[in-house]
Amino acid sequence: MTASFSAKILQFSFPAGTSRGVMQERPTWYLHLSENNKTGIGECAPLFGLSYEKEEGYTDKLQWVCDNIDLGFSKIYEALEEYPSIRMGLETAILSLRSDNQFTLFNNPFSNSKGGIPINGLIWMGTPKEMQKQVEEKIKQGFKCIKFKIGALDFDKEYAILDALRDKFEPWEMEIRVDANGAFTKDNIHDVLEELSELEIHSIEQPTHDIDLLAEICAESPVPIALDESLIGLHSLEQKTALIEKLMPDYIVIKPSLVGGLRASEDWINLAEKNGIGWWVTSALESNIGLNAIAQWLGNYPLRLHQGLGTGGLFTNNVNSPLKIEKAKIWYKAGLNWDNI
Repeated sequence: MTASFSAKILQFSFPAGTSRGVMQERPTWYLHLSENNKTGIGECAPLFGLSYEKEEGYTDKLQWVCDNIDLGFSKIYEALEEYPSIRMGLETAILSLRSDNQFTLFNNPFSNSKGGIPINGLIWMGTPKEMQKQVEEKIKQGFKCIKFKIGALDFDKEYAILDALRDKFEPWEMEIRVDANGAFTKDNIHDVLEELSELEIHSIEQPTHDIDLLAEICAESPVPIALDESLIGLHSLEQKTALIEKLMPDYIVIKPSLVGGLRASEDWINLAEKNGIGWWVTSALESNIGLNAIAQWLGNYPLRLHQGLGTGGLFTNNVNSPLKIEKAKIWYKAGLNWDNI
């Protein structure tokens, strides 16, 4: 087996605003495997500043994987504990290599173009006018679950946008989720949760990073709490179990590229279901290579909630693929072709 990697800078089609700042582009890397005239590809997509891994030395580690690929999957995987996105890339590249078609990693209704995966519509931070325009577009596209990034504007302005949407749709007609990316503190979080509860919000994702405050609000919040960033950097099953038992959130939100790949994501799913906790999976702004791997893997599960897989259209230079969004679902249109990578 031989291995190499290549880099790509994905360009956003608009300024993507979050409480951590505005993104104009994001780097990603592809791990290429070759063996017996077959090829495989996996995406390594860290979000530096949010990912567990650091930017310094990242490509050196990718080169190490390529130089030592003959060590075998298990030994390399074990050595990548501090590089969850490379674990994801390696894991999916192996699946790609072992498949009859390098872009068909699993055999299920989604990968066979027989079923779509329900997804939420994502509203990025911007001016109230910009956010309202995004909301109107999602409604026209038929979304029944809309997720807002909040925590950067004055909360009263953000609340007004949420309130306007709730005035148009009852909770059973439109599910509203909000993602705070840890923006709130003990000084304002209780007031925010009380106000959001008036709108019958489905959930608030990662309202704070303060673990003790999270424990308090998970127990008492009038709005269901979903954990996202809290899952990052926990490697062992013991660490993951301890977090779940301490916080017992209503939901967890799993980003495979940030938690260590599909195996690690399955650990989180098993823990959630064992403890009666809901879960959904979101992309971490991968290109269509990584998004395809996540979506096909999710096609193995009976999904009860909207997933966060609507990010493929964010970039002007994404990899052309059979992934398409129609009627608020992501589909794999087998008759369409992939770009050569």
